[in-house]
Amino acid sequence: MSPNLTVHLPGPGLLALVGSGEYLPGMQPVDRWLMEWLDRPVNVVCLPTAAGTEGNERLDYWNHLGVEHFRNLGAASVNALPVIDRSSAENAAFADQIRAANLIYLSGGKPAYLHATLANTVVWQAIEAVLANGGVIAGCSAGAMIFGDRIPRARSPFEWGPAFGYLPGCLIMPHFDELPPFLKSAIPWVVQRNLLVGIEGYTALICVQSGFQVRGRGGVTLATQHQRNRYCQGDTLPA
Repeated sequence: MSPNLTVHLPGPGLLALVGSGEYLPGMQPVDRWLMEWLDRPVNVVCLPTAAGTEGNERLDYWNHLGVEHFRNLGAASVNALPVIDRSSAENAAFADQIRAANLIYLSGGKPAYLHATLANTVVWQAIEAVLANGGVIAGCSAGAMIFGDRIPRARSPFEWGPAFGYLPGCLIMPHFDELPPFLKSAIPWVVQRNLLVGIEGYTALICVQSGFQVRGRGGVTLATQHQRNRYCQGDTLPA
């Protein structure tokens, strides 16, 4: 029997979990599909929060890349908000701008920092409101990991801390096609009683209340201690 996925979303929106490649040309087909799914003018907010400790140069890089990417795809509006720490995550004006958008993109960086920065803040409440109102939340790399059950702690990849639990019982592993052999061989030990969701680069696991599918040029692997199944573009996943 194939391992099954479960998702708990706060409404009829769409959650896209991306393995790697945010804002790069290889993600254009996936992001164009997300925009078409909305079937209305697309207003984007890019959040570089996971890179909040990496300095202004890196933050400016992610912000510029995200804005240009979605402008080139024809978004009605694109804004990058400097939500980079707990103080800015409690900024009511930023939260209002997020609620007014319908596609929020969380780019990569440090997953534990991203979760700790957003948890129980007005910005996180606004992100959930976008899903509740039928919008799209996309998270790449660290931005994808926070929607699983647990994430690696900052100081050790083998110690786990809390995540937001949208996919209960799941450990989300981005960059899955880039993992060295020793890490792939350790998957049965890492997974234990959980379900590992391995997402390859330029690939998204699409999650809605009715089920799951894969978009992009790579694959998504569901792995337990005893079984692995890989799914590709257009495949639906067992739920």
